[in-house]
Amino acid sequence: MKIGIISFAHMHALSYAENIVNHAHGELTAIWDNDPDRGSKMSKQFNCNYYSDLDTFLQSDIEAVIICSENANHKEHVMKASKAKKHILCEKPIATEIGDAKEMIDVCNEENVLLQVAYPVRYSPVIKQLKKIVASGKIGDVVAINGTNHGQLPGGWFVEKELSGGGAATDHVVHVMDIIRWILSDEVKDVYAELDTRFYDIDVEDCGIVTLEMESGVIVTIDPSWSRPKTFPTWGDVTMEVTGTKGSISIDALKQHTLFYNDAKNAVQHVPWAADTDQLLVDDFIKCVTEGNQPFTTGEDGLRTLEVVKGAYQSAEANEKIILDKLELT
Repeated sequence: MKIGIISFAHMHALSYAENIVNHAHGELTAIWDNDPDRGSKMSKQFNCNYYSDLDTFLQSDIEAVIICSENANHKEHVMKASKAKKHILCEKPIATEIGDAKEMIDVCNEENVLLQVAYPVRYSPVIKQLKKIVASGKIGDVVAINGTNHGQLPGGWFVEKELSGGGAATDHVVHVMDIIRWILSDEVKDVYAELDTRFYDIDVEDCGIVTLEMESGVIVTIDPSWSRPKTFPTWGDVTMEVTGTKGSISIDALKQHTLFYNDAKNAVQHVPWAADTDQLLVDDFIKCVTEGNQPFTTGEDGLRTLEVVKGAYQSAEANEKIILDKLELT
C-alpha cells in the first residue's frame, strides 16, 4: 500500500513516517510540504519523492494520505485528498470549526473514502484495559472522571491562533475527551470552562480547567494545560481517575518507561517501553484501507471532540455553562 504524507508541520509526522517505513504492508512513496526545505529534507530521510505541488502529489499512485499540516489547513487538504479518491488519516483536531468538520465528513462519505482521525491514545493497552474494567461493573456505576493531558509548550504555529485554532484546549482536550466518550459510550451534555494565559507570553491560552456533564450524568474535569517545564523528562502526561459507586481506578497511560540519565544531552529523560500507540494507529489505518474496514477512530469521533472544544471556548468567553445542543455553530 503506497502512502503519502501531506506536510511535516506537525511533529507526529515523523513517527507516522517511521511506522509506515517499518510496516510489512506499507510504503511511504511521496511527501508534499509547503516548506520546500522541510519537504526535501524529509524526502531524503525517508527515501521517497518530494512534491512542491499538491495537485501533482495527489495525482501520483498513492492510495492513501496522512495529513499532518497545521490545524487550519486540515479542511483544504482533506477535501482535495478525498476528491482525488485517497483514503485519509488526519491529525487531530479534525478541523478548527464545526461546520468545516461536518463538510469534511460529508465529502469523504460522498467520495467513498475512509476518514480516520489521529487519536493514538485510544489504542493504548492501558486505556483498553480501563474500558474493560469499567464495562465489567467492578467499580459500579461511574459517577466522575478526572483527567489530565498536560504538556510542554509546543511553540511554532501551535501558538498562532489563525493556524492552530486555539491553544492548550485545542491541543489537549480532544485526546482525553475521545477516551472518555469511548469508555463510557456516552456524549457530552454541557461544558463549563475557565481558560487563561499564565505561563507564557503568547496569544492563546496555555492553561485551564474544562468541566463537563455527560448525558448519563457523569461529571468530568479535564486539565489540558501546557504546564510542563522545558526540563520535564517527557513532553507531558495522560492520566485519569475514574470514580464509581463501588470503587475507583487511577491510570497513567505513559507510566511504562525507563528513567534515562543522559549525560550526552545533559538531561533526564523518560524512555517508553510500552506499546507504541502511533504504530498501532498506523497499523489500524493500513488494515482498514486494505480490508475495507471502519477505523477505530472516525471522522465522527473527531467532530464530537471538536464540539466540546468549541463549547469550552464559548463557555470561557461568556463565563457560563454551554449546552452542546445549543452550541453556536461556526
